[in-house]
Amino acid sequence: MKGTIRIKDIAKMANVSIGTVDRVIHKRGEVSTESYQKVMAILEKTGYKPNLIARTLGNHKTFKVVALLPDAAQDEYWKMAHEGVMKAEKDWAQYGVAIKVTPFDLYDKKSFKKNFASAIKLAPDGILTAPIFYQEAIDYFEQCKTQKIPFAVFNNNIPKTGSLTFIGQDLYESGMVGAELLHINQQQPGTYAMLHVYDDIHSSVHLSEKEKGFKHYFHGVKTHKCTVLSVDLNVSHEPTLEKEINQLLNTPDLKGIMVTTSKGASIVSRLLEKHGKNGIRLVAYDLLEQNIYYLKKGIIDFLINQNSKRQAFTGINQLAGHLVFKKDVLANYYFPLEIITKSNLNSHLQGADH
Repeated sequence: MKGTIRIKDIAKMANVSIGTVDRVIHKRGEVSTESYQKVMAILEKTGYKPNLIARTLGNHKTFKVVALLPDAAQDEYWKMAHEGVMKAEKDWAQYGVAIKVTPFDLYDKKSFKKNFASAIKLAPDGILTAPIFYQEAIDYFEQCKTQKIPFAVFNNNIPKTGSLTFIGQDLYESGMVGAELLHINQQQPGTYAMLHVYDDIHSSVHLSEKEKGFKHYFHGVKTHKCTVLSVDLNVSHEPTLEKEINQLLNTPDLKGIMVTTSKGASIVSRLLEKHGKNGIRLVAYDLLEQNIYYLKKGIIDFLINQNSKRQAFTGINQLAGHLVFKKDVLANYYFPLEIITKSNLNSHLQGADH
């Protein structure tokens, strides 16, 4: 009966009018408590789902959404985010949602500003973006609010900007967890380093939040001395990177390294392998091909999976659901901190969300 049940069938079974059932389903108008409970009981019992597709198509409206994302060709992490948007686009096409993906240069603020300005000029019904550049993002979010364009953000949050929703992890907590993973069972004084590779912490709120959490954890260690280093390596010159990382690896009492950028983990892993593991723990981010390789080899001890594909997919779902069906959305849609080791790697790779 689930496939053929109609509103009038629900009304008959609940002994109420068709109008009452319609008001309960679509959450409009007033319904008595008794009638509401009757209808809800029948809906639950029959598994009835309203024909939202037909209702939406009947509106003959196309919803334009712009997905402003870092260029997929520059970083495997962001390539996964693009895949998440494409997956969501297939799901929402039947509801009249059209998505325009607008890539920007991951390392160029001017590219971000230019493409965000172009996105706003399109007068879309909504925008999804990863606000990599802090101040520039704030400026354009103000324009979105002025023009009443709802926007959703993922990967890194900028609070109090008026975004419809944030999708991602608690980055402060992420930094604390990374520090804890490096410090577990360590009983002697030592040095713990946080590396920001290929990115500028001064314009990237997601890196600064991770660093704050990292430092907060070690500030609470009272049993022995922990020296905390923050190393900014926002350079593309490979020999310079290698020189700086090798200097760090030669620190006599180095106990652990946390690399905050998923792409930067591979160069640190390669040099650590060459240097010799020597008890130095390495925590990195995300299931990128090279990171998986070094996790399997035991060079990377833990990966914190941020799942950019699922973040972007969820971002489109939240935004589109709000536009098409007027659904309420969570102000903060937090993902759990997935800790991946060699032991549970296969289960994550085989998971439906990967």
